[in-house]
Amino acid sequence: MAGIIARDFSADAGISGLYDLARAKAEALSRKISAKDLTKDNLRELVSCSQLVIECASSLYSWDIAKASLCQGRDILIMSVGGVIDRFEGLLRLARRYRARVYIPSGAICGVDALKAARLSAIKSVTLTTRKHPLSFKGVKYVLQKRIDLGRISGERVLFSGTAKAAVRYFPQNINVAALLSLAGIGQDKTRVRIIADSSTRRNIHEVSVESDSGRIIARTENVLHPDNPKTSYLAVSAAAATLKQIFDPVRIGT
Repeated sequence: MAGIIARDFSADAGISGLYDLARAKAEALSRKISAKDLTKDNLRELVSCSQLVIECASSLYSWDIAKASLCQGRDILIMSVGGVIDRFEGLLRLARRYRARVYIPSGAICGVDALKAARLSAIKSVTLTTRKHPLSFKGVKYVLQKRIDLGRISGERVLFSGTAKAAVRYFPQNINVAALLSLAGIGQDKTRVRIIADSSTRRNIHEVSVESDSGRIIARTENVLHPDNPKTSYLAVSAAAATLKQIFDPVRIGT
């Protein structure tokens, strides 16, 4: 994101600081995008020098970063939404109390705009079906506990079927989209999720199905992995950049 801001949004914004628990990573990124050292010693220092904080860490730290930012009256863009879903009401209270804004991009799925609109009518059901190559789930604790041999999967195998709340807990590195859908729609206890390991696919595929009084919504996204970070879908990065564009632009298009 820092590179995108420096390249595409230099007329609207500047990078005031970078922070990572592994300082060497922040320093390396700083050298890529700036002639001066943008590295900060701690999170508070980073927040203090910023108007908008962009969280690109992980679901383990996104709540702490959001809380620190909002308590100083700073706006925040959250990419690791899985880390704040259980504390969303607290997030709202802090944002209102300190008059700050929280931005959550649509990430690696499409159809969120329609889901938000349908929410104003009556939504009967929201279902997410995620398909990934079996090796994408390598190292996931849930898979290890179930003793699933990912290397022996041929064709499709359902790894999980249940609520979004459980999906976020069991697959924190793979199912961030379930958290986003829950917040935009009917909540994590009512949103249903199926996670499928599919040996025939090389893309991360998300299918969203919504039944509501305003109509039926079906959205399918076949994601290409980002060339600079194979753990992230290209669309997720683009969605964050598009959110920034909406912040900067005087005209906003879409729900």
